[in-house]
Amino acid sequence: MLEHGGRLRAAARRYAASGAGDPAAWLDLSTGINPCAYPVAAIDPACWRRLPEDDDGLDEVAAGYYGSARLLALPGSQAAIQLLPALFRPVVVACLTPTYEEHIQAWERAGHKLRRLPQAPLARALAAATPIIVLCNPNNPTGRILPASDLLDAAERLQRRGGWLIVDEAFADPEPEHALAALAGGPQAPNLIVLRSLGKFFGLAGARVGFVFGARDKLEALREALGPWPLSGPARAAARQALADHAWQAQTRRDLRAAAQRLAALLAPFGEVTGSALFASLATPLSLALFEHLARQAILTRHFVAHDLLRVGLPGSESEWQRLGAALASWSA
Repeated sequence: MLEHGGRLRAAARRYAASGAGDPAAWLDLSTGINPCAYPVAAIDPACWRRLPEDDDGLDEVAAGYYGSARLLALPGSQAAIQLLPALFRPVVVACLTPTYEEHIQAWERAGHKLRRLPQAPLARALAAATPIIVLCNPNNPTGRILPASDLLDAAERLQRRGGWLIVDEAFADPEPEHALAALAGGPQAPNLIVLRSLGKFFGLAGARVGFVFGARDKLEALREALGPWPLSGPARAAARQALADHAWQAQTRRDLRAAAQRLAALLAPFGEVTGSALFASLATPLSLALFEHLARQAILTRHFVAHDLLRVGLPGSESEWQRLGAALASWSA
């Protein structure tokens, strides 16, 4: 199992000697999940005693939000990450790195040969002449965004040689103008597969709801692999609410843009800052030391050892902003 953000109990045990042994006292900035999650209203109690039903309206609401009915609901985009590689015969797969490491692990486990392309442009991946390219847009963990036009051009070039482009858009909701879910599997991009998640922008990571968009045959194969009832009834109900609430979505996009700018400014004195609307990534040779400094004050961030990168999520309240600011100020001193 790869390491991920969260895991506050483990962090509290590790730093107990620094007085940070209570998990409830920690400020978790390690996941990139919106700390101001969608406020799910009361769910019909019947959800708990009935089996989930696929025709409950979730697909229609999701199609309206994402702009495409070529979709499959599944228990988080992680499910698609693990199952997709088995739908292709073993080939060489190009992956722009750094990236979400679960992609690399899943393709390797399915017998594919991974070609990592560190800090490479999309053109480099296309020049590698591999049948499949996998990437995150916005990138996780750097936040780098590739223009939709570049990705569509890449999909077209891959199609000419029978290839596929797979794009993980887990962090795309705050800036939908860069997203391609609406085109995946359609006439313009039949060889494009896109993954989406309600965990980040909507802050509903615990519901484990995601979607995959693409060609019908691939979706049907995934549906068979998932088996019956991939999503719980309560999770489906929460997802319907969140995807239909356009006013909340619009306000949240505005709020996240402002928060992202504030976070970038807070980190700028310490190194090069990149990121998305949901996190900032700080590149510095002192990333490990800063990670440890924050952890000793019960602030959990995400350290990417191989890249000297510290990813920091958004605080959820003014007191949390002040706490992070004070911790960074003490590091400067």
